[in-house]
Amino acid sequence: MSRSAARIEGLRVLVVEDESLVALQLEDMLHDLGCHVVGPAMRLRAAGELLDAGVGIDCAVLDVNVCGEMVYPIAERLALLGIPFVFATGYGRDGVDVRWTDVPILQKPYTCEEIGESLALCLQ
Repeated sequence: MSRSAARIEGLRVLVVEDESLVALQLEDMLHDLGCHVVGPAMRLRAAGELLDAGVGIDCAVLDVNVCGEMVYPIAERLALLGIPFVFATGYGRDGVDVRWTDVPILQKPYTCEEIGESLALCLQ
């Protein structure tokens, strides 16, 4: 197990992803890293409901564009709650609003190792 994977083992990770196959693959990779998956939330409303319910979350992986809606309202709520997160996007840094330059980017398609590294980075 890599050092980054060891640092995220046991974490509760909120997944916000609208593509079901991508969500399933991400869920499998997070399980392989020893994480507990919260969700996946396939709509912003579902992600908001998980936050409203007070579900325990240590960090999150947020697809930037969820069913044509930008995920930034969920990112803002997580930031207010002090919950770190990474953005997942196929567009790289250019696909993310400039106000979020301090948030790690998980470039799609990604590997299990890249997920572990991104989450470890956001937790620093």
